[in-house]
Parts: sequence; structure tokens; C-alpha cells
Amino acid sequence: MSLSGDDIQDRFLIDDRNLAADLFGQQNRNLKQIERILKIRIGSRGSEVHLQGDPVQVALAKRLLEELMELMREGYPVYPTDIDYAVRILSADSGTHLKNIFLDTVFVSFRKKVISPKSLTQKAYIDAMRNNDVVFGIGPAGTGKTYLAMAMALAFLLKKEVSRIVLVRPAVEAGERLGFLPGDLVEKVNPYLRPLYDALYDMMGFEKGQALIEKGVVEVAPLAFMRGRTL
Repeated sequence: MSLSGDDIQDRFLIDDRNLAADLFGQQNRNLKQIERILKIRIGSRGSEVHLQGDPVQVALAKRLLEELMELMREGYPVYPTDIDYAVRILSADSGTHLKNIFLDTVFVSFRKKVISPKSLTQKAYIDAMRNNDVVFGIGPAGTGKTYLAMAMALAFLLKKEVSRIVLVRPAVEAGERLGFLPGDLVEKVNPYLRPLYDALYDMMGFEKGQALIEKGVVEVAPLAFMRGRTL
């Protein structure tokens, strides 16, 4: 690698060849992904990694690779999406240990999928739910607010820390027109509660999730119909 401008070079050796192979990924897929995201050059020879580029990005890449190795030593399977999450986390706070976030298991689904936080804010959200009775989660769509809340609720239920789960969601789009929509109450509000059902079925499976609903262990209701109830 030839240097240009303010670029620097760094290298480090991984003493475990199997770990190095897993870290690099098939045909160096992981290294190429990091190279593309951080806009640096990464090469490998045997178990040695060579880094070249902007000093800040090179330091970040080295830190990232070290943290990913720690995850792999703990048996965590690193996927391309994990690398994306890891870059964001370490870019925000390079002192963060990824294993404190990625290995914080919230729930294990019926398919053995491990649900854990993937960002600093998701970790803070999970910790807040563990330590407080009332938690407000505010953020854009797709940031895990509903999904992680469902995972925490089911985790509490299986640990017998709660005996029931009441899932409430506002049917805002329907407004005052709810009574004019066709069908019974369930048919009227189901489209607005679908994200809750999707999360429940994804974690518990359809049959078990439906059984919990039929037994009243899990109740799904629109916010407007909760007035006057004492839980």
C-alpha cells in the first residue's frame, strides 16, 4: 500500500487463524464492507491485517475489528448488519464495548433468534424498561420501539414477573370514523394493531401467540377502548 497525503498505515496480527478467517469473512467480505463504509484500504496476508487511510478512520477500523473479535470469541455470529450497527456505535462512542450491547439478550424467539439491542439508544431503552415502571420511547419508525417493548414484555411474562400483558395502540388514523367501519370491534381495529400482532407472532409463533391471546394472558386493544379500565 502506498501512502498519500495525510494517510497513515497500521497493522496487527491475529494469533488465532480460525478466528481471523471468521473475522475476515468469506472472500474477505467483512473486510470489504468495513473498507467501503470507512473509506479506507484494508488488506490481509495470512492472519495479519493491513490498514491505510485517514488516521481517524484507521483507528476506528482497528477498534472495530478488535471489538468484533471479542464478540466472536464469545460465540456471537457476526452478520453484515451487525457490522453496520457496530460502525455506528463506535463512531458515536469509540469507548463502547460491543459485547455489552450485542450480548445483552432480551429474549430468544421460538426460532432461537436472539433479540438484543443494536445501538446505544436501544440499549438505553432496554435498561430503562428494566429499571422503571413507566417508560416513554420516542423515535422514527423502524427504530425498534414496538419490537423491543414486546420482547421485554414477553421476557417479563416468562420469568413470571408479570401475569398479563396488555398491548395498547392508538387507532389514530381512524379517528371518530371507527364506528362507521365495517365488521365487529376486532375487525375494525385489527389493521391498526397489526404491528403488535406481528411482533408477538414473530417471537412466540402464531399458534402460541394466538393461544396467549385467547386465554387473556395477552390482550391487544386500541387506546380509545381503555378508558375507565383499572389494570
